[in-house]
Amino acid sequence: MKRRWQRWSRRRRVVVVLLLVFLLAVPVPLGAYAVALRVHYSGDPSSQAVSRGRDAVWLGHAWVDGRKTSADVTALAARLATTGVRDLYVHAGPLEHDGSLPLAEVSPKARWFTDAMSKAAPGVRVQAWLGDLVQPAKNPGMDLDDQAVRDRVTASSAAVLDQGFDGIHFDFEPVHSGSHGFLAVLEQVHELTAQRGVPLSVAAAQIDPLWNLNAVPLAIADEGKWWSQEYFGEVARRVEQIAVMSYDTAMPLESLYGGYVAQQTSLALEVTPGRVDLLMGLPAYWESNPSHWGHAETVEAAVRGARLGLGTSGKQNFGLAIYVDFTATEQHWNAYTDGWVRK
Repeated sequence: MKRRWQRWSRRRRVVVVLLLVFLLAVPVPLGAYAVALRVHYSGDPSSQAVSRGRDAVWLGHAWVDGRKTSADVTALAARLATTGVRDLYVHAGPLEHDGSLPLAEVSPKARWFTDAMSKAAPGVRVQAWLGDLVQPAKNPGMDLDDQAVRDRVTASSAAVLDQGFDGIHFDFEPVHSGSHGFLAVLEQVHELTAQRGVPLSVAAAQIDPLWNLNAVPLAIADEGKWWSQEYFGEVARRVEQIAVMSYDTAMPLESLYGGYVAQQTSLALEVTPGRVDLLMGLPAYWESNPSHWGHAETVEAAVRGARLGLGTSGKQNFGLAIYVDFTATEQHWNAYTDGWVRK
């Protein structure tokens, strides 16, 4: 074997060494990480890890554009009565790239819906879900570093609050970890929501699960998937609620996905202030592609993972958020209530 190695050209030996390094440097760490996630998913959830009555649901645009009826509102209120849902994030956008929002075109029935829900479910808050694609991105989007854009976002937020909404829920994507423009718009709009006495909430990216793993997608596509734990905490300190979009993880097995949610829950708990609601997203939809395997990313696994991550934490400002109402099936709702509410 030694003689054969010596007969090989220098180039061939370099290629073999690089191949061996790749085979050891990639699968071994990934295998170790998979084992760690499986460990996160092991054991029994604490009996204290149950609904605190601070859960949420993302609702589609049909509730504010005229497609839904009074009968739909009645049915929704009845559905929520047996859950821990306190907040509805109702899609009332999207915002234009300049931060403006043509209310008459986008949400002509918003006032009808906020009034109807106030009567049908007075204990449930209806927040306006606003968002847009943001720069830097391959396609045109909103420039949150532009003060004029942030001013228009603030004005749009005030306009939807005038429609009777009980809060503002932002979903800007993709926000790079460390973005100063995103923090600035949160600070600016928070002054508005504080004056109105309503919450500001945000849909948050996942936290980098490994040391600087986010550098890989940034280098390849200039789009980071994760936030640093430090940046997650910076965002959380500027809002009343932060809901982690804990899905589209590319995890191929239910046990790995559940362990990933448990890890994300623990990481988020470490940096979320006690006064701030932390919610973990539940994937109530079916897709099978490289970023979301439907057989793996289940509501059952997300609920169990969140409960394991929460453990015996005394944090009361914690909940689960269902994404999204128009794809959620009875099986999804039952997995949420049976695993989280009826304990």
